[in-house]
Amino acid sequence: MTKQERATRTRQALIRSAATVIERHGYAEARLVLISSGAGVSTGALHFHFENKAAVAEAVVAEASRGLHEASGAIRHRTDTALQALVDTSHTVAELLRDDPVTRAGFRLSCDGERSAAPDLRAEWQRRVQDLLTEAADVGTLADGVSREDAVAAIVAATAGFEVLGRHDGAWLSPRTLTGFWRLLLPRLATPQALTRLDPSGTGATTATAGHTVGAGAGEAGAPEPVARR
Repeated sequence: MTKQERATRTRQALIRSAATVIERHGYAEARLVLISSGAGVSTGALHFHFENKAAVAEAVVAEASRGLHEASGAIRHRTDTALQALVDTSHTVAELLRDDPVTRAGFRLSCDGERSAAPDLRAEWQRRVQDLLTEAADVGTLADGVSREDAVAAIVAATAGFEVLGRHDGAWLSPRTLTGFWRLLLPRLATPQALTRLDPSGTGATTATAGHTVGAGAGEAGAPEPVARR
C-alpha cells in the first residue's frame, strides 16, 4: 500500500469515526481523542488531516453530501422515468439513514442547528425533488392540476419528518413506510398512464453504505405492482 493510499484510508476512517462519535454524543461533546481512537490512530494523525473538530465535522457533511449525490445520479441514470427515480432515491436515502452513520451525522450537523455545516443536506434533497418533478412535468407524466411547489413541499416535509423520527424509531425509515407514503401520494401525483408503470416500493436501487458506492440492483423479480388510483 502506498503512502497516499494509507493517508486516504486514515482520512476515511477518521470521518466515519467522527460520524459515530457525533451521533452518539453530539457535536459539543465529541472529543478528538474519541474520534482518533475510534479510527485506530493518534490525535497527532488526526491533526495531520484536520485542523480542528470543526474541520472534521465539515468533512463528515461533505462525505454525506457526496454519497447522496452519487446515489441520486446513479439512480437517475438507470431509471426510465423521473417519478420512478424520485421514488427510488427516497428509498435509497432512507437506506443510508438507517445503515450509514456518516449520512445520519451529516444530516444532524447540517440541518439541526447544533452546528451549521455546509452544505445543507435537506436543501440539496429539496433541489433534487424539484428537479425530478420539473422533469416529470416537462415530459407529461405529472398529473394535470398538480402544483409542483405544493408537491415539493409535501415530499420534502414528509421525508424530512421520516429522517427526524427515524432517529428514535427505525420503522419510520423502513421500506414499508416509504412504500406506504408513495402508495398514498403517487395516485395524486402521476398521470393515469404513468401510474401503471410506477413501483412505490422502488425498483432495486442498492447502496454499499460503507463506501457510499451505488451499485446496480440485483434485478427485478417481475413487473412492478401498479398503484391503484383512488
